[in-house]
Amino acid sequence: MISTKLTELLDIDHPIVSAPMGSVSGARLATAVTRAGGLGLVGVSYGDAAFIDEQVAATAEHGGAWGVGCVMFTFDERPGLWDKVLGYAPPVIALSFGDADQVRRYVGSAAESGARVVVQVHDTEQAAVALRAGAHVLVAQGAEAGGHHKTRATLPLIPAVLDLAQGAVPVVAAGGFADGRGLAAALALGADGVMMGTRFAVTEESMGTTGFKRALVSGATADLVNTRSFDVVRGIPWDEMYTARSVGNAFTRAWTGKDAELAARRAGVEPEWTAAVARDDTGQRALFAGEVLDLVDDVPSAESVVRDTVAEAETVLRRLAGSITPAP
Repeated sequence: MISTKLTELLDIDHPIVSAPMGSVSGARLATAVTRAGGLGLVGVSYGDAAFIDEQVAATAEHGGAWGVGCVMFTFDERPGLWDKVLGYAPPVIALSFGDADQVRRYVGSAAESGARVVVQVHDTEQAAVALRAGAHVLVAQGAEAGGHHKTRATLPLIPAVLDLAQGAVPVVAAGGFADGRGLAAALALGADGVMMGTRFAVTEESMGTTGFKRALVSGATADLVNTRSFDVVRGIPWDEMYTARSVGNAFTRAWTGKDAELAARRAGVEPEWTAAVARDDTGQRALFAGEVLDLVDDVPSAESVVRDTVAEAETVLRRLAGSITPAP
């Protein structure tokens, strides 16, 4: 096993976290990752009260090290949902995408509930805000991530956040990790673990649809595009500093770079788009994935992803350690 400050803080066996992806990370996936020795997170930010009552409640029943992932600005827009989440007493609450005031408020509230608070950051300025707010763990997410991300690349971001944190809290690397080689690389940089999204999105336990999983398995990193079109058609007010990475399809080809036009025509476009999503039309729906997509070519169990990632990382780390010889 690989022990780090993260595994010690959260009492987990492996320094692996499944990202709390909306419409993908439900109770089955979170529970499977937790049972495998990692930290499983349920993505609740785009859910409603019924989703929370179903998915968070089911995860809580299994116990262990589990948590919820909350996009802060979406909870500000849905009064009552935050208290509903806290009502299930998640031992870990992972927060993302909020301004300084939201970070302060949600970190404070989550910590008061007794949870370990994880905050995702995309640059050192956001990391400083999270540390001042009292975050227990930082997730440093680089621009290689799937879905929403900012602009700083993972490789230089991780040591920059580590230098800022000065060992005060564990730092988890995110954005570009899908196997043991990535975990070993993150540990070599000084990170205390990795958060993986795309790899866990394409597992047996993922809530992703059949079409979604097939599209990602058959897709390639070269097929990915950064777009705001899915946010605009859904009417979700994402800050313009963030774009979302998806496998390109007919919808992105029609609307990427045409945000104002799509917003103006949303009343007519959105109903047809929503119906297409309900049909699992992969030419229209969001297919969020990261730059690790070239490494995703099957649909394994989440347990095997955790097991194989750790085993490969241990092999890589032993090989690297063995390559060091004493100076003459």
